[in-house]
Amino acid sequence: MTDVAPTAVQPTDEARLTLDYLLRRMRFKSDFPALSTSVSRIQALSESEHDSLQALCDEILQDVALTNKLLKVVNTAHYRRAGTDPISTVSRAVLLLGVAGVRNLALSLMLLEHMPDRDHARQLKIEFLQTVMAGTLAAELSADRREAEEAFVGTLFRQLGWLLVSYYLPDDAEQIRLQCGAEPDEMPAPDALRRVARGVLGVGLDDLADHVSALWGLPEGLRACMRQPEGAPPPYSLAARPERFAWLASLSHDAAHRLMETDPPELGRVLDDLARPYARALAVSTTGLRDALGRASQRLSELSSALNLALPAAAPVERMMEAFYVDAPNAGADTVEPDQLGLDTEAGVLSQAPLPPRDASSVLTSGIQDIANTLVESFRLNDVLQMVLETVLRALDCRRVIFCLRDPRAQALVGRVGLGEGAEAIKGCFRVPLANPPAGQQPDLFSAVCLRQADTLIADASAPNIVSRLPDWFRDQVQAPTFLLLPLAMKRAGQPDMVIGLIYADKAHADSLRLDEQELSLLRTLRNQAVMAFKQSAGG
Repeated sequence: MTDVAPTAVQPTDEARLTLDYLLRRMRFKSDFPALSTSVSRIQALSESEHDSLQALCDEILQDVALTNKLLKVVNTAHYRRAGTDPISTVSRAVLLLGVAGVRNLALSLMLLEHMPDRDHARQLKIEFLQTVMAGTLAAELSADRREAEEAFVGTLFRQLGWLLVSYYLPDDAEQIRLQCGAEPDEMPAPDALRRVARGVLGVGLDDLADHVSALWGLPEGLRACMRQPEGAPPPYSLAARPERFAWLASLSHDAAHRLMETDPPELGRVLDDLARPYARALAVSTTGLRDALGRASQRLSELSSALNLALPAAAPVERMMEAFYVDAPNAGADTVEPDQLGLDTEAGVLSQAPLPPRDASSVLTSGIQDIANTLVESFRLNDVLQMVLETVLRALDCRRVIFCLRDPRAQALVGRVGLGEGAEAIKGCFRVPLANPPAGQQPDLFSAVCLRQADTLIADASAPNIVSRLPDWFRDQVQAPTFLLLPLAMKRAGQPDMVIGLIYADKAHADSLRLDEQELSLLRTLRNQAVMAFKQSAGG
């Protein structure tokens, strides 16, 4: 999304009071502050493809719930290529969808993840689903995948101000709904909502959202899309213009609202009337809008099912779902009961079911399949190593994993890639000599393991016979109580095998890293895939 600086608005004293009160509420409640931190970190990632891949995957993997949700969504029909195997690593999702695609999808899922179950959860849920529907419609109306990714997030965040008010200032939100004349379980019409909210809060929803998004570090292009443009759509094409995203968000939110408030027999006419003013600016026809709305309903149903989103029973929000919409622009649509949609009908915002127990063998097997699929395509060595480390991190629930690579000039393995808690900071400490020590001296534990090419699990690094063999850099700066070492060696004709790397993984408590025979076998297969990637990259 091309950066366009949003119009700067100086808040009045009344607006400043509202903003300060809202920010205090955000600091003292536990949900959106976590979102704020995550959004800021993700937006601060480098635009470099290599740095973004590693940093983005590491950021997502720190949140197990977000990782699981992201993998569920990328495996829905919309994202997966026809005939491809399931995607089981965030790294492969990034390779297939691109850094921007996964970053935008993760941002939208973070917003969803932090809309918690509270007393007013039913209303929050309805408003959030309508917001997701608008974002999905904007993506369907986009010219290509890249534009669709940006349009989805920009349209989703268009309602950030109202979602913040609904969650943190429920009394004000209820007063706004009443003054807008909104029925229970309905979201106020966009124009009325903007007008009334300013009168009740003393600050516009756009100004409120812009203030918060600036604190979160959202880019100016996204902030510009979040602001409702004034007046009517322009009578000329907006193709390739940055303001196209803002008008696309407006059309999408209006369409989502009309879908919820309009009886099915009237919907076709209402959509036709809505599309006409946008026809020239956005190159959208009345038929195109209907078709895109149908596809968006299908995608919303898939997303809701994949994420176990709870659908409020007997609410107008049902009209946004695929089973209801199928022939909605025509008369005679039948009412569909919530249980026919295959969705949870509890009133909570999200299913609070605990995550399933971690199955190390299944995660390892899926990761091996992901890497196998990547190795038959054109690939970058760093991307494969990233997938290997991610699979180990998730399967063993490690604190961190680090890959050390041979430095021929230093005759040592040095830390190059890291994932997990503090991995980026300490990977540079890793230095494992590959030359035999002088006569009378023993190699340290790391060197001995690599020189012997012996897979080694240290259950308790504080044991006296282990402590004496640990290198100084490990004792001083890493201090892991339990860790796993998997050396990588490449065979050479007529010569000894050459150690080319080392996979290191640790956990935070002694004796907490345990492996059975099947898991160890799968880890060795994973290690062999890394060796194969080196061979293929070298042309051998």
